[in-house]
Amino acid sequence: MALLDLAMQGLAVFGFILFLVLWLMHFMSIIYVRLHLHRKRSEVKQPFVQLVGVSLLKPLKGVDPNLISNLETFFTLDYPKYEILLCVQDQDDPAVDVCKKLLGKYPNVDARLFIGGKKVGINPKINNLMPGYEAAKYGLVWICDSGIRDDREGGVGPWVAMLLLTCFQVYFGTSHPRSYISANVTGIKCVTGMSCLMRKDVLDQAGGLVAFAQYIAEDYFMAKAIADRGWKFSMATQVALQNSGSYSIGQFQSRMIRWTKLRINMLPGTVLEPVSECFLASLIIGWAAHHVFRWDMMVFFMCHCLAWFLCDYVQLTGVQGGPLCFSKLDFAVAWFIRESMAVQIFLSALWDPTISWRTGRYRLRCGGTAEEILDV
Repeated sequence: MALLDLAMQGLAVFGFILFLVLWLMHFMSIIYVRLHLHRKRSEVKQPFVQLVGVSLLKPLKGVDPNLISNLETFFTLDYPKYEILLCVQDQDDPAVDVCKKLLGKYPNVDARLFIGGKKVGINPKINNLMPGYEAAKYGLVWICDSGIRDDREGGVGPWVAMLLLTCFQVYFGTSHPRSYISANVTGIKCVTGMSCLMRKDVLDQAGGLVAFAQYIAEDYFMAKAIADRGWKFSMATQVALQNSGSYSIGQFQSRMIRWTKLRINMLPGTVLEPVSECFLASLIIGWAAHHVFRWDMMVFFMCHCLAWFLCDYVQLTGVQGGPLCFSKLDFAVAWFIRESMAVQIFLSALWDPTISWRTGRYRLRCGGTAEEILDV
């Protein structure tokens, strides 16, 4: 009995620590979003001749209804010195025709198309980007996925409305930025491969892109290599706007399971990730409150979930930079679906150590490396 009492006391202490940590993350994220995101640019601009050139690397595979409009926003950037390096792995990929159409429409934009890639490792994204990276002529390299678009007006237009009703938008506006912002505020390295800007000379010191071709999660290891050399990262004040033309619950699950598998193999602490999700955290904290204060566990659970829901809504409005383009009911449904899938996604990631990404299948190893599974 003494051992059981000790275990229950330990669980109660864990519940209260969890409560403090999670709500500190909530408040840090909301405050950061309100103070730092979507800040107006200074009226005094740096002279164009002093701006550093940027090489924009676009890894492309396949097309969706929004691909051409997404890419076109980068052909009309308000920046004096940049190049667009469009990278397509296969000659018969329909993205090639999209690229050629834009190259013909904007002949005065410094843009080039690279087809065929270069096999330097198991990461298909790195292999695809290698010719563009080797040809990059500017000191800053911006790796930006095909589903990202530029939005200089800072508003939420009709093109986003389709996204906002999905679990993708809820996740990338609540749970995902909360983790990244908390890491950024506390000095933990955090880079997302969807859109990241890096100094090419520093990346070359770390071995260039080829050094990270053995990993699937190349963004994490690039960040680690750069940080290990004493450099720091800064989170942009403008959010990366995703505008892929293809979304579904199945795609969301597959993407989240793949990311979770990668985190489990890279960071052992990921095994604690489920307790950071709303429903499971509310159960643990509710039990702790019942054990210590004799509060009604289910009442506490419901109140805690409601508070979490409201904070997520406030954060999402901050991330979007204004009122949302959908109703609170729509948000509630998408939020509930996303939170309900969290533990199932984690268990699915534990079940199978292999992942499917682009056209390949890979077996993950501890430490973040992987090996390609070839059909016999």
